[in-house]
Amino acid sequence: MFGRRPDGRRVNDIDPVVKITPYVMPQRCDAQIFLKHRTDMELLASYIHKQADKGEKLGYMTILIAAYVRALSQNPCVNRFVMNKQLFARNNCTVSFNVLKDPYHIDKGELVCKTRFDLTDTIYDVRDRIEANIDALRGANAEEGFLEKLLNFGFAVPGLATFLVALIRLLDRYGLCPGALLNELPFHGSMYMTNVASIRLHEVNHHIYNFGNIGLFFSLGTAERIVVEENGTMRTKRFLPIGITADERICSGAHYAHFFTDMRRYLLHPELLEQPPEKVLFDHDLEYSEAKPKKAE
Repeated sequence: MFGRRPDGRRVNDIDPVVKITPYVMPQRCDAQIFLKHRTDMELLASYIHKQADKGEKLGYMTILIAAYVRALSQNPCVNRFVMNKQLFARNNCTVSFNVLKDPYHIDKGELVCKTRFDLTDTIYDVRDRIEANIDALRGANAEEGFLEKLLNFGFAVPGLATFLVALIRLLDRYGLCPGALLNELPFHGSMYMTNVASIRLHEVNHHIYNFGNIGLFFSLGTAERIVVEENGTMRTKRFLPIGITADERICSGAHYAHFFTDMRRYLLHPELLEQPPEKVLFDHDLEYSEAKPKKAE
């Protein structure tokens, strides 16, 4: 309310063309744009193997998230969101994704791992934050999370779930939703990622939910083999396909272009992510930080 929310601050000094888009496209699903990218899987696999030789365990998903966090540190406009037709600068960098409760028993269901990052994070910091959260969710002493408790409570009484969702939507629309609740809800954050390769599916362009304020959705698919020409010779090469869905109201096409160009560069040169950025840019001086994680044992 009054231009401030627990997760951001209203942005007013923006281009009129960008400012009018939420009025023309009031819902997030109205403003979805779909992109596809293929990143060099052989290059990433080689990097992962070299890191393993040094005792560092990394995965494709970790590299992609680290590239996203680093690109965001140089393109803060991409971390904005639209609520009640107003544009807000987010005061955190948060990524959500689903994990199996038990990776060996898919019937036991899924959990949402929502992780906060610092824009100075290296690829190792990103990995440690993710691993710590997953271990907390799957650990032997893990308790039922707040979201699960809320869902179970909502479904315990007929019609209560409808009321709770409507109430959260109303409070969220006017910036009155408590910050503690927003921190738990998976669709309030910078980006949502799904790894459909883990269930042997091709990449998809997943829709962006109208509930919440996530503006980007990444989907990793199964590896593709494509014939390419290298040094005058034709050969089959493996690529990792990524489906991307973005809310076009958040910023101009030029800002998105700079952001995805940076992400592409970091995916081609993941070694750049081993050191923190020389400089971090914040949207409207809305600085935020997260304490560095402790390395998982």
